[in-house]
Amino acid sequence: MSTKLPAALNATEDDIQLLLAAQSHLGTKNCDKSMEQYVWKRRADGIHVLNVGKTWEKLVLAARVLASIENPADVCVISSRPYGHRAVTKYAGFTGAQAIAGRFTPGSFTNYITRSFKEPRIIIVTDPRVDHQAIREAAYVNIPVIAFADTDAALKFVDIAIPINNKSRHSIGLMWYLLCREVLRLRGEVARGPTGPSGWDVLPDLFFYRDPAEEQEREAAEKAAAEAEAEAEAAPAAAPAADDWTAAAATDDALAAQPTDQALDWSAEPQTGDWAAEPTPATDAAAGW
Repeated sequence: MSTKLPAALNATEDDIQLLLAAQSHLGTKNCDKSMEQYVWKRRADGIHVLNVGKTWEKLVLAARVLASIENPADVCVISSRPYGHRAVTKYAGFTGAQAIAGRFTPGSFTNYITRSFKEPRIIIVTDPRVDHQAIREAAYVNIPVIAFADTDAALKFVDIAIPINNKSRHSIGLMWYLLCREVLRLRGEVARGPTGPSGWDVLPDLFFYRDPAEEQEREAAEKAAAEAEAEAEAAPAAAPAADDWTAAAATDDALAAQPTDQALDWSAEPQTGDWAAEPTPATDAAAGW
């Protein structure tokens, strides 16, 4: 793959494999006139295939622009598409940018009276078609725009377009991950190297969209496993209590046993005298006392 980038910024074989595995190179059947320069070819079924080399070049260009901004909070990342909500939130958490995940409030860049008013130096959008309101307002106030663009996206008011499949959850998450990693590398916060202790130990899975229903099922399964483990740990501690119950049962059996021959017969008549009779005279021995 021929590239004009410095050797340190070239894509590795692992990066290309990640892009292909996430199907980031597959576009749509429609192709906008402004996106023809990023298309490599068209398959027999009508799907346009993007040029992965140009995708990486534009990714590195966007990362160099973002790394040159002194205050990270001057960058605003936007995603109205649900598949990008988690990705923009994680990107903002790692780089210090401002995140708008969900519906974009009209007037956030132009109306200073609104509570959500912001004055970023640059914005990044997940889809130019869905985030058209943010792009249009940014154009009104001269804010540069970086966009992840599919083959059917119009590049009006977009300054840097990164050609990518922005319809798949894995493709969106992977591109935000790669952009975040490259920005951190250019800032010097992360060393260059493979994912792990020698480089950035964060995996792309952290940026992937997760279905709330699947999250609830996973949390319920983890909770059930934790309860089962707690019960298993408490089972040996309950063994001495069983011995105490056995001892108590033995005591009950002893109390319920029949009296022996030496025991007194409580049903027999008492061998007492007549309380109304006169007391007997004391003996000589008692009188001596």
